[in-house]
Amino acid sequence: MSEKKQSTDAELVQDLQNPQTRRAAFSRLVSTYQEQLYWQIRKLVINHDDTADVLQNTLLKVWQNLDNFRGEAKLSTWMYTIAHNEAISFLNKMQTERDLSLDDPEGYVQSQIEGDNYFDGDETQKRLLQAIATLPARQRQVFNMRYYDEMPYEEISQILGASVGALKASYHFAVERISQFFAKFEQ
Repeated sequence: MSEKKQSTDAELVQDLQNPQTRRAAFSRLVSTYQEQLYWQIRKLVINHDDTADVLQNTLLKVWQNLDNFRGEAKLSTWMYTIAHNEAISFLNKMQTERDLSLDDPEGYVQSQIEGDNYFDGDETQKRLLQAIATLPARQRQVFNMRYYDEMPYEEISQILGASVGALKASYHFAVERISQFFAKFEQ
């Protein structure tokens, strides 16, 4: 991270902790991190409208818990953790309320993609999303954070609460499974 970004984050945290500058700082926080959080959530939730709802809940939780931010992790890591937990909670709630079966992840992803007017990917991107959906939850999370977000393992470790070694193994197995998924189409 650049020195300027670190300075900006430190100033932002300081302004967030000051009741007189908190609202303006939160607006800066939203404009700085909203898009990154959106895509973090979208990789798990898939559908644009659902992602927007989870993002709104995430930002609400961030606002409500500003006093709990202790600065032990980067601000972005703390928010990613909240976003990740909100996305998982949403998926669990959706599965229960809508009596959806995620036993057919390819079919689930396909239906979400086809029903999403905001998806503009090609067939390869659809297949990649389907392949990712077949991964166990932990592998899917690690793959998304490492592949798409290019997060260092140390940061993923803070978000998911797992060792770096376990995360590297999860990523390796995820890549193998995705390769096997694509190999089916080459035969």
